[in-house]
Amino acid sequence: MASGARAAESEDRTGSPGWGGEKAVSAPGGDGAAAGTPKSKAWSVVASPRPVKAKAGREAARRRLQLLPVTQAQGPGEGAAEEEGEPLPSVPEEAEAQAEARPLPPICVSPMRGMWREEKVALYCDQVLQDCKAEDADEAMSKYLSEKLKLKDRWLGVWKTNPELFFVKYEEASIPFVGILVEVTCTPHQSSTSCFKVTVSVAEPFSSNIVNIPRALVDEILEELEHCVPLLEVHPVEGPDSEIRDIALALEVVRFFYDFLWRDWDDEESSENYTALIEERINLCCDIQDGTIPGPIAQRFRKTLEKYKNKRVELIEYQSNIKEDPSAAEAVECWKKYYEIVMLCGLLKMWEDLRLRVHGPFFPRILRRRKGKRDFGKTITHIVAKVMTTNMVKDLSSDTFLQQHDDLDLALDSCYSGDTVVIFPGEYHAVNLALLTDDIVIKGVGKREEIRITSEPSHDSFVVSKADDVKLMHLSLIQQGTVDGIVVVESGHMTLKNCVLKCDGTGVCVLTGAALTLTDSEITGAQGAGVELYPGSVAVLERNEIHHCNTLGTSDSSKSTSGGVSVKVLPAPKLNMTNNHIYSNSGYGVSINQPTEQFFIVEEALHKGAASGDSKDESVLSKVMQNLNLEMNDNKIEANLKGDVRIVTI
Repeated sequence: MASGARAAESEDRTGSPGWGGEKAVSAPGGDGAAAGTPKSKAWSVVASPRPVKAKAGREAARRRLQLLPVTQAQGPGEGAAEEEGEPLPSVPEEAEAQAEARPLPPICVSPMRGMWREEKVALYCDQVLQDCKAEDADEAMSKYLSEKLKLKDRWLGVWKTNPELFFVKYEEASIPFVGILVEVTCTPHQSSTSCFKVTVSVAEPFSSNIVNIPRALVDEILEELEHCVPLLEVHPVEGPDSEIRDIALALEVVRFFYDFLWRDWDDEESSENYTALIEERINLCCDIQDGTIPGPIAQRFRKTLEKYKNKRVELIEYQSNIKEDPSAAEAVECWKKYYEIVMLCGLLKMWEDLRLRVHGPFFPRILRRRKGKRDFGKTITHIVAKVMTTNMVKDLSSDTFLQQHDDLDLALDSCYSGDTVVIFPGEYHAVNLALLTDDIVIKGVGKREEIRITSEPSHDSFVVSKADDVKLMHLSLIQQGTVDGIVVVESGHMTLKNCVLKCDGTGVCVLTGAALTLTDSEITGAQGAGVELYPGSVAVLERNEIHHCNTLGTSDSSKSTSGGVSVKVLPAPKLNMTNNHIYSNSGYGVSINQPTEQFFIVEEALHKGAASGDSKDESVLSKVMQNLNLEMNDNKIEANLKGDVRIVTI
């Protein structure tokens, strides 16, 4: 977009995320054109001028509006389309007396919510962007929106803005936005790259999601904003005209592009095929939306993207507060914030690369060093129980060194290589299970269902190991809200024996170069596969039950392939499966995932098995398994929604 349009809003007074108000971010000591410079999305709405009232009176009125945690029911207004039945919040009684605002009418529901990914790709890549370069994306979006706005020159809309404009004090949960019904009049412009401006006036009858917001205050706020608010904060009201629906779709297309598809670094880096990059980002959004990427993993991406945006804002604000030449301390702080942004930018790029997203971890989970053995060479058996009795240790040899803990975390923190942690029945939490670096044995005493270890929902990881040889036996692991798999073998070897794993996110993940031995255990409830084998990993699965995995339903059933065991190829992992029962999973019992560029493995098998008639599929599968070092013997694979064993290209 033209520089004039980008600079149209030099200050984000509305607080609307992503639209205008960002000052140039540059590497400390550089200029505004350096890497990381954000774009100002400056389409705007201009209100018709009104007489300016005294600023002191305006400030006094705003001071009176302190929203308390009290709401008055006024019936479902605009929220009828989104949050039906929610009562409208109100300002305190001391606000000046006036007629109450009417409920907001329903806004147009965006058809983008029901679009398939192919439709979104066609819309953005073929219709809107049309093979443009990243630096021309602004102009392409402007041209698209400009054409749609010509369809109707006058329409009703709901202006949704930040409550901070109206309230000095409010509860964010009770009022996510202030909505005002406005009448919009479009004004055509000669250049598609110029700043969009349309006239706005408060529509009759006066309507808002705030039951008794003063009409005068709304007028004053518009005056304070110099009668200019971001166009993308205006949502067309539902109506019979197809033109209104087209305008609503166009606005949503632009919002979605800048919220989810655009990255601040796009026009700073050369990209030979920008629309291909946009297609990858659309696929990422759709994979998150339809559950192909399990919820907890998707949450990691959202957290990373949100953290990136927040860090950019922090740097912008910090730079803007430096009035003169920065001191040495200020320069160092700028560099620190800048490199945090660069690191987060790198992580987000990994997410967008399908091969990295599918086949590898994004960063190490464990940064702690191994302790190794104790200096005096002895090992200790750690007893985890509220009270230790002689009966608990009667089977141990007389020369065993013992330590008793009533907290599993303390026991794990006290371990050195060679130690054993013995856990007696009870309920436990242990964040140190995500930091297993030493070769230890963790085992329960009694029935495995009685030794319950539950994850901390506020932490990303539950059980993570990079030890050469760590063992978990006779335990129940209960996952609650953690982002990573219930167990992640980052490197080295892990043994899970006679354990129950009740997943809330993904299942057991064996990363590249790591090894897993899983025996006599049960895995259930994973949102993805029960066991995920990354390229180059090794796994032995014997006498296990893996069932009811891939529980998060997807809107695109063709993407719902993961189920019991998911094998990711490039290079191929090694898998030996014997006497396992894999059943009632929403995807396949066993899925073998190959990138499209590695399809030669399947293609070769197809050519050699083409003459086998009805036995073609079995011949192909047998050939692929032979090529991939997969051994499957005496397994019972049944009642899986998509099928038993399948080769899937990704």
